[in-house]
Amino acid sequence: MKDNFSADDTLKAFQNKKLISFLIDGRYRYVRHAIMLLSLLLILSNAKSTSDYSDRYEQYSLLVYYLVIVFLVYINIYLLVPMFFFKGMYIAYLTVLMVLLALVMSVMFSVIEQYFEPHRILERHPISLTRVIVSGVVFFVPFIMVSTTIKLVQRWIKDNERISELKNITLRMELNGLKNQINPHFLFNMLNNVNTLVKVNPQKASLVILKLSDFLRYQLYDNDEEYTNLSAELDFLSNFLNLEKIRRDDFTFDIDVSHGDRTILLPPNLFTTFVENAVKHSADVTGGHSYVHLLIVADEHRLHFRCINSIVGNEGLQPPSIRGGMGLANIKRRLQLLYAHNYHLTSETSAKEHIVNLIIPI
Repeated sequence: MKDNFSADDTLKAFQNKKLISFLIDGRYRYVRHAIMLLSLLLILSNAKSTSDYSDRYEQYSLLVYYLVIVFLVYINIYLLVPMFFFKGMYIAYLTVLMVLLALVMSVMFSVIEQYFEPHRILERHPISLTRVIVSGVVFFVPFIMVSTTIKLVQRWIKDNERISELKNITLRMELNGLKNQINPHFLFNMLNNVNTLVKVNPQKASLVILKLSDFLRYQLYDNDEEYTNLSAELDFLSNFLNLEKIRRDDFTFDIDVSHGDRTILLPPNLFTTFVENAVKHSADVTGGHSYVHLLIVADEHRLHFRCINSIVGNEGLQPPSIRGGMGLANIKRRLQLLYAHNYHLTSETSAKEHIVNLIIPI
């Protein structure tokens, strides 16, 4: 498993996030409008290569066209698109738009005929109102369609942001549910052990109860967080294995951590199910020696967790898929939600040992 997320990918993701924020964030609304208005003015001022009127009236005519474009664009993006286009009423949208254009061009035709034609310096043939409306539609529609496209892009981005947020909320709820399913299962087994130990050795039972307080402290303060450090997780596992050692004189364990930095952050209770399962299947009813070995190796990009437990009798003949039950199903689902396909989980069984290997990114 390789970590393919490079610095270039990080930069691109950051830039894309900034672009998306600029397009939809209300903080940049006035900047977006200023850019749009300036762009419209630049496009319009370069659209005509010749002057139809005297200098001053040529500027006035440019201002009229500019104000009409701005009027149509804002009516489109704040009235027509939300009222008709976003509701799927496309025919109504086009109909209202065409009627609006016809009305606007009629008013423009009257204004130009009355105030601008007397100052025309280039001759033209008389034109009808219909021709003016058609030419106006051809001229103004591209501006309107661009504004519609911008609104569609903004709507698409916002919808995707909302869907992504809903997915994240759903995933967090499912992860919390799976994590909470692990905890009662673990505590139930511990309390069962205490119940048995009270009848056999009350002094040991008292010690076990004190140790259980550490588990509850971990559940209350660390387990509710999204991440905990490796040191806290190792303390939790060590307490659990010590409890088992108190209960069973024939049981030994060791935890080998080859990484000096124990402040690595990882989801809480990520290894508990594997260790609990290892303890369960390491028990030898005949009184023979049993053990659990934990090995943790970490580098800059990934952490390798290995759990080895002894097995006895017919345990070694059972395929790994039969063992574990709901606890392992929960942790597998949790790993999928946390890391998608960016983790590696394998298990192997020999005549005397069962080994679980888990590799996760850090």
